[in-house]
Amino acid sequence: MKIGIFGSGNVGGALAESWANAGHEIYLGLRDVNNFKGKELLSIEGISAHNIQEAAAKSEVLLFATPAQVVVNMIPLLGELKDKVIIDATNAVRFKPDPYPTAYHAFANLSSAEVVKCFNTTGFENMKDTQYGDMKLDMFMAGESDAAKEVAAQLSRDAGFEDCYDFGKGDKVELLEKFALSWINLAIFQGMGRGIGFKVLKR
Repeated sequence: MKIGIFGSGNVGGALAESWANAGHEIYLGLRDVNNFKGKELLSIEGISAHNIQEAAAKSEVLLFATPAQVVVNMIPLLGELKDKVIIDATNAVRFKPDPYPTAYHAFANLSSAEVVKCFNTTGFENMKDTQYGDMKLDMFMAGESDAAKEVAAQLSRDAGFEDCYDFGKGDKVELLEKFALSWINLAIFQGMGRGIGFKVLKR
């Protein structure tokens, strides 16, 4: 797939590397192509730097790992989004993309793309390495678009996650963000450290 990644920090960088290694073509969408976090990503085959408009135009899938509040202003810069998939990996923890409760809702309301919430429920360390002993972590998604969910599920497997569980439709997006807060609470506030992750076990 041709994937645009907006937000080249920890989460965006980890997924860019994983997906490039899986054979996808990665376009980093940047405000300044000469000065950005994650410049070392350009040493990986399949990853290139572009301005926001170019990255969006070249991509079939657009992943957002930016602060949630900036997406409202970014959407007009993306151009035509019909038939494209947007993956919202943000969390509106401190600031919301007013007047929307989450970036997912902003994308769903302001763009013509197929939108899914995914890759928001764990730390970037777990995106770099999903393996815990003989098990791999799971990923989770929510949203109205079945087509976008198919893409997210495939890309979660390509990033090394075992399964990508469907939390439900758009009304479960905010629940999925609270699930992310549960990871943050355990890892940071309860002092368990960032080397923890979620796995669904079945009898």
